[in-house]
Amino acid sequence: MISIKPLHHCDAAVSLPGSKSITQRALILSALADGESVLENALRCGDTEHTAYGLEKFGARIFWESDILRVQGTGGKLKAEEETIFTGSSGTSMRFLTALAALKKGTTLLDGSERMRRRPMADLLDGLRALGVNAYFKDGKGCPPVVIESHGLSGGMANIAGEESSQFLSALLMVAPYAQGDVSVKVTGSLSSRPYVDMTCEVMSAFGVKIENQGYHSFFIKAGQHYFARWYRIEGDASTASYFFSAAAITKGRVRVENFPTASLQGDIAFPQVLEKMGCEVVRGDGWAEVKGRELRGIEVDMNG
Repeated sequence: MISIKPLHHCDAAVSLPGSKSITQRALILSALADGESVLENALRCGDTEHTAYGLEKFGARIFWESDILRVQGTGGKLKAEEETIFTGSSGTSMRFLTALAALKKGTTLLDGSERMRRRPMADLLDGLRALGVNAYFKDGKGCPPVVIESHGLSGGMANIAGEESSQFLSALLMVAPYAQGDVSVKVTGSLSSRPYVDMTCEVMSAFGVKIENQGYHSFFIKAGQHYFARWYRIEGDASTASYFFSAAAITKGRVRVENFPTASLQGDIAFPQVLEKMGCEVVRGDGWAEVKGRELRGIEVDMNG
């Protein structure tokens, strides 16, 4: 039995680790780039370790040095050996590495934990098939294990359902520059989690690839582009900050969060604004934010985005 003692008051200062979502994307792009990239303030956790493990299977070399991550990229030329890649319970790793496997010549089996084996991925595999890849589910149930048989990404047009995970769209976009022909991805329905798609596009741009976003209804990537190795600093994880800010709000305490991005790729940066509308006092500075709890009031807020 675990005994949990309620927190009655808090007065604290914390410093954020790097964003997991940005670390995941920067890892993929660094592995495709030609040369060594240095990712500063990278987050090392189970999800990013599963991604790094898969990238090493594809031929990238990855070195962790505290919060510095050095990635020696493949130049888009992935190892052709038949591989089995295990992603644990990391949905992001499974989706991103599945798309990446389409760039290599050969067969890749991607599997995960029992929990991962219950997570649907049909929309992503439909998209890969539309771009010339033989992608299918080993058990035929619409969930991992996934088999990718590929001679490279042909290019063309794929459809992605907007109401499904935005990671399906992000996965296709990140590998699209290495297709043999131009790639268009059409979004059907309303796109969920736009900030994460914006994040993907911004990180792609930072690594040297141009992407045309046509009102979130379709995306176009010109063939022949490549990611460039570079030094890249990963901003603090805004999602992690939300827990500390919430602690201040519900205990009428005070929490100051260092390494909190003031201008961010992450949608969760807006969470202090929500608390402010609920009655909290929010103070912002260069690279930090502070929340002081006050009497809270209920509000209506649209958390889709």
